[in-house]
Amino acid sequence: MRCPFCGNVDTQVKDSRPAEDNAAIRRRRFCPACGGRFTTYERVQLRDLVVIKRNGKREDFDRDKLARSIRIAMQKRPIEPERIDQMISGIVRRLESAGETDIPSERIGAIVMEALARIDTVAYVRFASVYKNFQQADDFEEFVAELRPPPLDEK
Repeated sequence: MRCPFCGNVDTQVKDSRPAEDNAAIRRRRFCPACGGRFTTYERVQLRDLVVIKRNGKREDFDRDKLARSIRIAMQKRPIEPERIDQMISGIVRRLESAGETDIPSERIGAIVMEALARIDTVAYVRFASVYKNFQQADDFEEFVAELRPPPLDEK
């Protein structure tokens, strides 16, 4: 593994342990050339995925990009980081095991929204505001109104 600080290719593993409910291995590494320490994660990748964007453009699936968007939606919410990592791993496993290598971005967004709805409604609305491209406050109001249960009829 190349050192991110000096570029040395001869780094040493100092500690390994399971992470993300045994879905990954966390490795602490040390660079003897510069003394830098860093962490890497090793995960199983079932297949290479390609995302088909709304405009038809194709790009390689990036787990880190998915994780960033979910973490932004979850910012300052009372959810443990481990639970967020488990959710991200579950989404990636679901995408990889779907049997397709080309996945529309809309499907990824729908899967993320489904997962967020189960964990935190505020994060769900935050993610939806970007995913559904809300332009005005009315867009929020309409979306949140769909989340609320219908009022009980008064007699």
